[in-house]
Amino acid sequence: MLKDVKPSVQTSSSPGVNLEHFSYDNEIVRKFAIATSIWGLIGMLVGLIIAFQLVLPDLALWDGINFLSFGRLRPLHTNGAIFAFVGNGIYMGVYYSLQRLCKTRMFSDALSNLHFWLWQLVILAAVATLPLGITTGKEYAELEWPIDIAIAVVWIIFGINMFGTILKRREQHLYVAIWFYIATWVTVTVLHVVNSMELPISFFKSYSLYAGVQDALVQWWYGHNAVAFFLTTPYLGLMYYFIPKAANRPVYSYRLSIIHFWALIFIYIWAGPHHLLYTSLPDWAQSLGTVFSVMLIFPSWGGMLNGLLTLRGAWDKVRTDPVLKFMVVAITAYGMATFEGPMLSFKNVNAISHYTDWTIGHVHVGTLGWNGFLTFGILYWLLPRMWNTKLHSTSLANAHFWIGTLGIIIYALPMYFAGFTQSLMWKEFLPDGRLAYPNFLETVTQIIPMYWLRAIGGTLYLVGVVMMLWNFIKTTASGTFMKNEEAQAPAREKHANHTGEYWHRWIERRPVQMLVYSLILILIGGLVEMVPTFMVSSNVPKIESVKPYTPLELHGRDIYVREGCYTCHSQMVRPFRSETERYGEYSKSGEFIYDHPFQWGSKRTGPDLHRLGGKYSDSWHYNHMIEPRAVSAGSIMPAYDWLATAKIDTSMTGAKIRAMQLLGVPYEEGYDAQANQDLWQQGTEIAERLKEQDDIDVAQDDEIVAMIAYLQRLGTDIKQAETK
Repeated sequence: MLKDVKPSVQTSSSPGVNLEHFSYDNEIVRKFAIATSIWGLIGMLVGLIIAFQLVLPDLALWDGINFLSFGRLRPLHTNGAIFAFVGNGIYMGVYYSLQRLCKTRMFSDALSNLHFWLWQLVILAAVATLPLGITTGKEYAELEWPIDIAIAVVWIIFGINMFGTILKRREQHLYVAIWFYIATWVTVTVLHVVNSMELPISFFKSYSLYAGVQDALVQWWYGHNAVAFFLTTPYLGLMYYFIPKAANRPVYSYRLSIIHFWALIFIYIWAGPHHLLYTSLPDWAQSLGTVFSVMLIFPSWGGMLNGLLTLRGAWDKVRTDPVLKFMVVAITAYGMATFEGPMLSFKNVNAISHYTDWTIGHVHVGTLGWNGFLTFGILYWLLPRMWNTKLHSTSLANAHFWIGTLGIIIYALPMYFAGFTQSLMWKEFLPDGRLAYPNFLETVTQIIPMYWLRAIGGTLYLVGVVMMLWNFIKTTASGTFMKNEEAQAPAREKHANHTGEYWHRWIERRPVQMLVYSLILILIGGLVEMVPTFMVSSNVPKIESVKPYTPLELHGRDIYVREGCYTCHSQMVRPFRSETERYGEYSKSGEFIYDHPFQWGSKRTGPDLHRLGGKYSDSWHYNHMIEPRAVSAGSIMPAYDWLATAKIDTSMTGAKIRAMQLLGVPYEEGYDAQANQDLWQQGTEIAERLKEQDDIDVAQDDEIVAMIAYLQRLGTDIKQAETK
């Protein structure tokens, strides 16, 4: 065991100042530092596995183990990267910096430790449930309702501890980093509560309260702002604290930080609809999202420049200090991502990028460069100080920097090439007006080499993380951990004279008012976008021919969601000639009014499925699910052979129908009692057709039968309407 030591305490040089003695809690920082390091390694390892699954699709299965499939591991990777790696990194940085900025110990050691252990339990719950297919099917919010409640509880505990610390501070004014911490807490609270509104039907299953277009708007209002207020604003707060500390220089511009903060939190919340351009979302909402997305570049780059210019006069140190190297590249990656994001919100650019791997490259520049490298830089700066020692190997840290940077480049650049390749091939026509590549699989096989390069880049990045962890183990072994770091500061003046001070100083002295103002700013954008969509019925017109799913189709849809099919397929035919020629009639908002949750997708590794119904026989779907490459040579889709033996849980049919009725789906009263009869009848019909078409023996309650029923239903309601 390492012994705690108390560093020498410096006395104040100001005569007559009454100093209060206290200690900073480094133990909670250490816990979160260890957690972010371990979960980062695990989350990135899962990401590397799914990267290799795209070039080695049979890697998804070992003796039919279904929880290793791409569709189940991909949500585990995204949640692990966001909430486990970045989440613990946020808490590590906040717990360290907040105490020193407020010149006080955290409000409650008990709450700090409760926060830590409950957050790790939330992560373990995600690790246990997502591979088992227990998911809501909403990107970045896949965790089911009991875990959502646990997240809310943990977030409230964190908020109480944070605001309790701020209120008992000895420092009069709130430094810019704390502004971002406050905005993060209040906005994430609103995002999580609104997007997680769901109707439970069992401990492991719920349905989103929203449907179709409304659910899509709420989801991407949440999804975009999860990036904004969980992956960006808290890290900007960490940037404003740790960059000046590492460079030993003040922040470049106080006024620029004010503009950066208030403009960013106001504009960011409006930008979610740019994820839904050319979809069935009303045009006014799409245009609003585009306008505010383009405006985002100004506050974002203001923050980037404020961070980089803080290093003026310290560039010689950057050349030799790995901490500053990581931080400079992190800020640069933030600038690149926040330039690219507004550009991708232009409709003409989005028409090229959306549903392609360009978006994957864009996202990972932000995640690996901004979040990853800033976390690494903070860890390299923090750990030697808490263990009262020097970094074990600066050369190893520099090697980590270069191999990590190379990994990002080798990862991202092929994704941009893949994205352009996909878009150009999807849209290319022959002189006679026919699609040049009518078979979607041709566009997949063309980019396999780029997928190999991405996997290699991810491998290099992960190797760098392993090098970092070894460096940390050796560093901590050579030092002595300071569990309670002694400090002293004068008490805060409760009634100081502030005449003639800068106007923003008044806000900085009042954390509650700052919280309220931040809440008002972020609510404006959310309400303006969502109220008309929910309150004005004409925004989502009904189509008479669109009927609720049959019980068997409803079970099939739940299996589709469980298997994560939305991670590779979209259900949204956009109004482009290339898409209507390839898939059929473009998608209408009224077609999705019974979809809880929506399944529009965000990436096409496989073709769009919205007009799939009736295109292929039942036996084609069966064989395609059992052995994709036997049906489509060169396919990278994993096999789903377990669906042929797994049984539908018909005991849940009644509960699912009743839940849908509560959500406004017009099943007849009392239909839940006879739903299974209809399920058996439709299942028997499909089983008989499979026997006739290809001599395939299945039972009417096999999961693959339900999946076939759902796939054959997709897009057929609107076709029925057109033929009448």
